[in-house]
Amino acid sequence: MAGYESVFGKAKGMVFPRIVLVGHGVLEELATTCRQFGFPNSGAVVTGPKTAEIAGRRAASILEDGGFRVTKVIAREANEAEVDRVAEEVRTGEAEFLVAAGGGSKIDITKVVAARLHIPFLSLPTSAAHDGISSPRASLHGVTSITSTEGAVPIGVIADTQLIVQAPFRLLASGCADVISNLTAILDWKLAVRLRNEEYSSTAATLSEYAAQEIMDHASSIKPNLEESVWIAIRPILVAGIAMSVAGSSRPCSGSEHLFSHALDRVSEHPSLHGEQCGVGAIMMMYLHGGDWKRVKSSLLTIGAPTTARELGVRNEEVVKALVMAHSIRPDRYTILGDNGLTKEAAERLATVTGVIA
Repeated sequence: MAGYESVFGKAKGMVFPRIVLVGHGVLEELATTCRQFGFPNSGAVVTGPKTAEIAGRRAASILEDGGFRVTKVIAREANEAEVDRVAEEVRTGEAEFLVAAGGGSKIDITKVVAARLHIPFLSLPTSAAHDGISSPRASLHGVTSITSTEGAVPIGVIADTQLIVQAPFRLLASGCADVISNLTAILDWKLAVRLRNEEYSSTAATLSEYAAQEIMDHASSIKPNLEESVWIAIRPILVAGIAMSVAGSSRPCSGSEHLFSHALDRVSEHPSLHGEQCGVGAIMMMYLHGGDWKRVKSSLLTIGAPTTARELGVRNEEVVKALVMAHSIRPDRYTILGDNGLTKEAAERLATVTGVIA
């Protein structure tokens, strides 16, 4: 149209896994999948001391049988120093792609190394303790805190239910709790949109909420030593990670309940699993939002995830202290906790009313 000048200038990139294989025995497809991606002949399998026995060595063997030259890297705690060490081993081995064969910490290390070296990686989880299997975010341990760091999105995910069911059920229950906690993260995000005009993605929010509802709707079917339970849980866990890729941030899956978990990591002498803490946080934050916190609690109980401080293995006073501190963990992330947070008295009442402390 004559005289018309467009002023629309938005642009956004979204990166997703190209292939997601879920099911019994899909580890055997590793080399074939890497060939489908057109990976070079030299790669590295990043695994842990324990997960090497479960999957790491088998993954390397499958790749070698498929004609790849493989460097095996044993990684330990997820921190900056370990990321640097693993990156150096990968460089020395001249690997041009990575396979993360392990739990959350090994996948986190690998996704950061992949991002910094600008090489692709494939996620091969041996457990499902949180939603980081397919997300671009990584948690690295510092001296006094855990930081969320940008990593690479896996080019593919191979979730072998036969492997994952061998992990302690507590880890799967933790992953389910982490996904259930998406519900309060979404409420916090919507609150930030209303009060702070924050950018919002309805697509990411819908994916995140869908994942949480799927876990809750099928909570009674998620049981120990049952491979079908892994099948039911792993897909929503993967969807939650993809929601973060859509949003370009952790907003769809991380709100006040995660701030509580990170605060508890700082104040507790013996913190629990991340997903477990987020689940307990979601009970309390849903209460603050005026939502159905009892359904959140019931779903966690049905799965077998903790709902109290005692079950988390932390002290009542640590829960209260974490609640008071939580708002200050990420001042840029607005949540139901507001700018000033909770008083000690309000925190004690919140934790007591919801049954988290007695």
